[in-house]
Amino acid sequence: MIRRLAFSALVALLAVPALLAQNPPAAEPARKPPISAKPWPEDEILVARRTDAQNRKLFQNGPPLEFTLTSEFNLINAERTPNNAKQFPGVLAVDGLDIPVKLGSRGHLRLKSQTCDFVPIKVEFPREPIAGTIFEGQTTLKLGTHCRGERDSDQYVIREYLAYKLANLVTPLSLRARLARGTYIDARSKKKMATHSALFLEHENDLARRLGGREVRLPHMVFNEFDKPALTTMMLLEYMLGNTDYSIWTLHNVVIVQDKKRKFFPVPYDFDLSGMVHAPYAAPDPRLSLHSVTDRLYRGPCRTVEEFNAAAEPFRARQADMMTAIDSVSDLSNVHKGEMKDYLASFFRRIATPDSIKKTFVDGCPATRARI
Repeated sequence: MIRRLAFSALVALLAVPALLAQNPPAAEPARKPPISAKPWPEDEILVARRTDAQNRKLFQNGPPLEFTLTSEFNLINAERTPNNAKQFPGVLAVDGLDIPVKLGSRGHLRLKSQTCDFVPIKVEFPREPIAGTIFEGQTTLKLGTHCRGERDSDQYVIREYLAYKLANLVTPLSLRARLARGTYIDARSKKKMATHSALFLEHENDLARRLGGREVRLPHMVFNEFDKPALTTMMLLEYMLGNTDYSIWTLHNVVIVQDKKRKFFPVPYDFDLSGMVHAPYAAPDPRLSLHSVTDRLYRGPCRTVEEFNAAAEPFRARQADMMTAIDSVSDLSNVHKGEMKDYLASFFRRIATPDSIKKTFVDGCPATRARI
């Protein structure tokens, strides 16, 4: 416990510069034309793209994907600068097939050596087709890795994977994830370094295609520019997960999809700093006055009780399915299953009735808040 508190305090200090970008000083948002001049494909093309994206083999239901990844991980783990473009050759072996790939480090907080020993990885696949494999149709993927060598580190990878699964149960406006089990091999010595839980995260372009739209990178958007039900659902989802590590304004851990009708839909990702995951290195933004990442805070737009109640219905309808999803992962320990289910149950108590919704989301909501 002492180690966790000390570590969390250190991470809080280290994370402040990045977190400050999530809540810039209030300013008049820069206006921009909401309609892009880029032409839209015909409807049949959008349908074909949606079908292809929906049917990606990697993201169909299945057991944890066993893979082996060979590279010079000492060099990859030395690349600790955010947004660096340096790549290293690697070989991804799955189902008896060796796929040449390029690997690089990614992320922000987890790139700090004080936070993690092993960096998150970006996997770039070859340009030539890899038809017939489980990675068919993939170009680049984010690989969520273990943070440290301790065995318990795998539990937090699984918990984040489940955060995506819970989101998928509520709304298609969510990224898909595939739980995996990766063995890492040093390319020079050919020796096995470690085997840990991992997750592959759906590419943003496939998310957009599934939604019949395309990803747009438009920072400085405000609440009233988004599809109203979609925004409310996202904010309830972030509240359920206990996640405050996001910003639509700065496009921090949020993907924006626009459909052919020119509507904008926000989609959240990256939940490792959420209360649902409760990773040892996770600490809330000090300015939010939260003692722990397990403390929930609603940061979305104000709505009426009736609007919140309507948005909460899809969550209530899948409560049993969410609990079953947590129980279904055999590699998650009973202790962690219990923590996640208790945390989830506390959310459902807060959306159980109009009165609990009013107390949690309506009373005290700052009507002047127009963005996050």
